[in-house]
Amino acid sequence: MTGLEIRGRRAAVAHEKFGSADMSLPQANERAGERVPAGRRGRDRLLAIVGPTAAGKTEMSMRLAERTPTPIEVVSADSRQVYRRMDIGSAKPSRAQMERVRHHLIDVVEPDEGFSLGQFVFVAKQAIKNANTAGNLPVMAGGTGQYAMAVLEGWNVPSVEADPDLRRELENLLISDGLDALAERLRALDPPALDAVDARNPRRLIRAIERASAGHRTGEKPRRTPPDFDSLTIGLHVERQELYRRIDERVERMVAAGFVEEVESLLESGFGIDLPSMSGIGYREMAEYLRGDADLDDAIRKTKFRTHRYARSQYNWFKRDDPRIRWIESSRAEDGIDAALAWLSA
Repeated sequence: MTGLEIRGRRAAVAHEKFGSADMSLPQANERAGERVPAGRRGRDRLLAIVGPTAAGKTEMSMRLAERTPTPIEVVSADSRQVYRRMDIGSAKPSRAQMERVRHHLIDVVEPDEGFSLGQFVFVAKQAIKNANTAGNLPVMAGGTGQYAMAVLEGWNVPSVEADPDLRRELENLLISDGLDALAERLRALDPPALDAVDARNPRRLIRAIERASAGHRTGEKPRRTPPDFDSLTIGLHVERQELYRRIDERVERMVAAGFVEEVESLLESGFGIDLPSMSGIGYREMAEYLRGDADLDDAIRKTKFRTHRYARSQYNWFKRDDPRIRWIESSRAEDGIDAALAWLSA
């Protein structure tokens, strides 16, 4: 697993993640039974910290590391932090944080390399097993809900290999008839997928067509195998307006820390804006500024707005009425740490 684990790296902004919904915390925890699930002795364990961007998941994992007698290993559930050279825009943990606590699934591939949900699940499960074998506690933290739930729910993710002949055909179709032709091809195969994919991104359209052609349709429930570990999932909640304020401040810090320069370096290194990695929030906006298509204030405003929208969408995965999640106010993160310690000692 060398190369998939890292202890030190440049990152300029503190890693936080997101939250907000209409149900009150007392209501949510009443549905959850106000009960911390206890693991069965002898089984592996996984602590998951979920919630929106800017809710403070990384900070909570660092504070847990200070309080638990069991060393922790963080398994990042973030689809952007797997990319090297993309430190500021993906809000990777700081160098100091990664020197204190071992991290997995950060800096795994170059920006022009693919990294699928199936690859994530495979590596994350290995990291969880290895941490338990070493007597450590794996803590999964990150804002990509699909990644987190795939591990927690034991999804059997199908592996769809690239089809060179089909890809060549689709690339020729793109050249001859444009993006609309790709979109129509996808609509014919899997209509819901067209709503779920970025229709401006030819690479994503082509990949979605490959998946649909292989028989994997959007909306189909993945097959599941019960995980071979016990888990506790803690959700960090932040009221919406406070969440937006945190997001806006974080974007400002990212720009001050060199986000524009990071995007400029990526573009100069030949990593085009059409790459899946570059679809991360802020990268396209900063590239538009660098090309002269927008001024910096407008790029920053768009980045904040997209992040607000992304934070809201996270509750499609992390629902406030999900009885498997113990919701904690972000300002009372110590309560979540207490719950985790009680669960560990059960």
